[in-house]
This record gives sequence, structure tokens and C-alpha cells, in this order.
Amino acid sequence: MKLEQRDGGRGIGELLRELVEGGVTLMRDEVALAKLEVGGRARLIGAGTVYVAAGAVAIALGGLSLVVGLVLLAGDQWLPADRYWLAALIGLLVTGVAATVLVKRGMALVSPRRLTPEATVATLKEDKEWLKQRLTSGATSS
Repeated sequence: MKLEQRDGGRGIGELLRELVEGGVTLMRDEVALAKLEVGGRARLIGAGTVYVAAGAVAIALGGLSLVVGLVLLAGDQWLPADRYWLAALIGLLVTGVAATVLVKRGMALVSPRRLTPEATVATLKEDKEWLKQRLTSGATSS
């Protein structure tokens, strides 16, 4: 059987070259499509992040306005002789305690101890021990 079999005037070598070139072109086109899709997704993620950040700023400003309103209300209605400074100090203490509790709870959630994939680490240790046993039993039995 000859390597140079003809199929409509084209040899096997030429057909293989066309197949490889077509595969390369297909892969390039797939990579270009993936880049376009990822770029579009990245733009959506960026826009979404901007909206979330703007919403967070608006919520923070609303919270500050609420605290100022409560300070003014307390200083005007509940404390003697218009002691706004005392109302502001009380507001600072309350928000400080709330912030401390939230920060401590958040730090506990993202501590390295909580983020360690314990099950994966355990199975990797088991795999290591199993492999060690296989290697040592294979070395002593031969």
C-alpha cells in the first residue's frame, strides 16, 4: 500500500495538512470566541460591582442620616438643656459597640482556621499514608 494514495488528486499528506490547519483555525476561533464571552462577562461583573458599591454608599449615607436624626431627637427631646454632645456620645458608643460585634463576627468567619478545607486535607493525609504503605510494602516484598 502506498503512502501517496490519491483522493481526487490530493495525497494523504495534503489531506493531513489540511486537517491540521483546519484544527488550528478552529481552535483559534474558539479561543477568540471565549475571549469575547469572558470580556463581556467581565464588563457585566464590573458594572454590577459599581452598582453594588453605589448602593452600599447610599445605605451608609442613609444610616448616617438616621444616626444624626436620633442624636438630634435625643438632644432635643430626652436630654436636659439641649445636650447634643451627650446624645452624639451615646450614639457613638452604640454604633461603636455594634461595629465591634460585626467586625469580630466577620473576622471569625474569614479566619484561616475556618477557611481550611478540612475534609480535603484529611483525605490527602490518608492518601499519603496509603501511598507510603504501598511503596514500603512493594519495596520489602521484592
